[in-house]
Amino acid sequence: MTTQAVALPSTPPTVSRRQAWLRGARELLLHAVLQDRVLSRFYPGVMHFMLFWGVSIQILGTIVNLLQYPLFVPFTIPWPKGGWYLGFELVMDIAGGMILVGVLMAALRRLSFRPKFLVNRWEDWAALVLLAVIAVLGFLTEAFRMSSVDPAWRAWSPIGNATAVWLGLTGPVGQPVHDWLIAGHVVVSLGLVALMPFTKMRHLFVGPLNILVRPERRNGELSTIEDIENTEKLGVANATEFTSPSLVSFDACVQCGRCESVCPATISGMPYNPRTLIHDLQVNAHATFGQKPGEELKPILGETIAKETPWMCTTCGHCLAVCPLFIDPVSAVVDLRRYMTLTTGEVPGAVGEALTNIERRGNPWGMEKAQRAPWVSELGVRVLQPGDETDVLLFVGCAYAYDARSQKAGRELAVLLQRAGVDFAVLGQAEGCCGETARRLGHEYLFQTTAQENLATFAGVKFNRMATACAHCYNTLKNEYPHFGAEFEVVHHTELLAELVQAGKLKGFTPAADGKTLTLHDSCYLGRYNGLYREPRQVLDAVAGVKRTEMPRSQAEGFCCGGGGGQMWMETDPNTRINKRRFEEATKQAGADVIVTACPYCLIMFDDAIRTGGASERVAVKDIAEVLTERQPG
Repeated sequence: MTTQAVALPSTPPTVSRRQAWLRGARELLLHAVLQDRVLSRFYPGVMHFMLFWGVSIQILGTIVNLLQYPLFVPFTIPWPKGGWYLGFELVMDIAGGMILVGVLMAALRRLSFRPKFLVNRWEDWAALVLLAVIAVLGFLTEAFRMSSVDPAWRAWSPIGNATAVWLGLTGPVGQPVHDWLIAGHVVVSLGLVALMPFTKMRHLFVGPLNILVRPERRNGELSTIEDIENTEKLGVANATEFTSPSLVSFDACVQCGRCESVCPATISGMPYNPRTLIHDLQVNAHATFGQKPGEELKPILGETIAKETPWMCTTCGHCLAVCPLFIDPVSAVVDLRRYMTLTTGEVPGAVGEALTNIERRGNPWGMEKAQRAPWVSELGVRVLQPGDETDVLLFVGCAYAYDARSQKAGRELAVLLQRAGVDFAVLGQAEGCCGETARRLGHEYLFQTTAQENLATFAGVKFNRMATACAHCYNTLKNEYPHFGAEFEVVHHTELLAELVQAGKLKGFTPAADGKTLTLHDSCYLGRYNGLYREPRQVLDAVAGVKRTEMPRSQAEGFCCGGGGGQMWMETDPNTRINKRRFEEATKQAGADVIVTACPYCLIMFDDAIRTGGASERVAVKDIAEVLTERQPG
């Protein structure tokens, strides 16, 4: 049964209050309490685990101790007593030890084997010193108490007891010493509390808050400027124009450097660093909100952040994927781009040209629609007319329609679908650009108009599901169009091919006997944003005898090709091109003779790296559909 695509006004998904609370509770438990993302890296994960749980248990234990006396509330609690008290003492002792272990691990990491992305600041050492002093004073206090009272249960406080023995404390000691130690412990602890709002220690509160209030959007979906025709603020010029959740996220950042360690632009030597970007936005926000009434607001671009900086991000999403606190540099970058694109018009020349081409010709290549996808007529692919229907609507995308190299891949995909007997069709010249490039380059208005035009076209035909071979079209159609009313299933061509192979509709592949080694490059918008890692590998492995290897950075840790976020349309320094670095990883580290892609942007970027590197005779880049048709007799 076919379903008709529906185009509606912008309709953000509604979530009930109960659903929101349940989602928030789950997120807090998983990411703030259990800290799954922190523990994804062993050494810093264990270090933070020790500090977090050591401090948390000590705070809870202190509260329990205070509630033994009617100091702050008009009641006391009768717990812990008896055996529970012994367990309480043991847990508190272990927690103090965890703090010292965590501080030692952090100090060693900063002094002996500091990663280059880890920045040393005074606040880092202040926090570590204060935590260490608090723990040491706590154990000294316990040691003097043990010596004075000599309780029968002293073995249940092993570290405090060992400290007393090590210091040679036997018999009663001066009560003033014990009192002074308690006072010192309290003073240093309060000092740490007072320092929290002015240092990264505030992440103890702001971090969980950011996890709780972060926008609930689909993976790969950018924020939408609602009622864009009438809104007065397009993009972000100063800190007051960021949303409250964005400002919270800037304050939550602890500058751990995980984002920097995986950023393709930073690694390739480009003057862009997501960690520095968030830090600069945080500094600007503090300065802006600290201004006196009437003072001119501090601009971000051109003063705090260079105007060129936002254009260097590939929007690959790796920074967001590794951040324990879900801080999102990509959205901040797009907000700044929107301001330059929609308000000031200060965009790089190549960016302006691509946007103009989309606006005037309906594609960033600037080509006439008559030149679109010649393989459609060559292969006799059916073109839908209003009212027609099909099982699979193939959304070709601009690259497969206009780029000469990608057209070859598009042709082979159509050949495979025809051989498999798939009932599919295309929209022909009625298909417009999905708008992904425009949106990532900051032109939200152009994106929304192209999306609405496409949705109106989709509404005129009937289909069961939509398929596309472009990872960027796939992400946009699947994750961003639903905000504007799209109600249809979207699959990537690797999903469709895997389904056809599994069903036996694509078979008869000749065994790979050329001895060439293949490696699959994971597209950021296919893998990281949409989790499609298994399907393309299933398709390749369907060819008997194929020799496939993985790059060191693959799947969730995959490295960007350098073409996303509009980078494919920008002029970059030849010495810092991301595609060259990824090409070297595929050939020198993975030893590949053939690089397989599942995205036209990746195909184009690798093709460029091969040609400019003079490697055309020894290395090839192919779309996954091309690999299959080469191994399947016509």
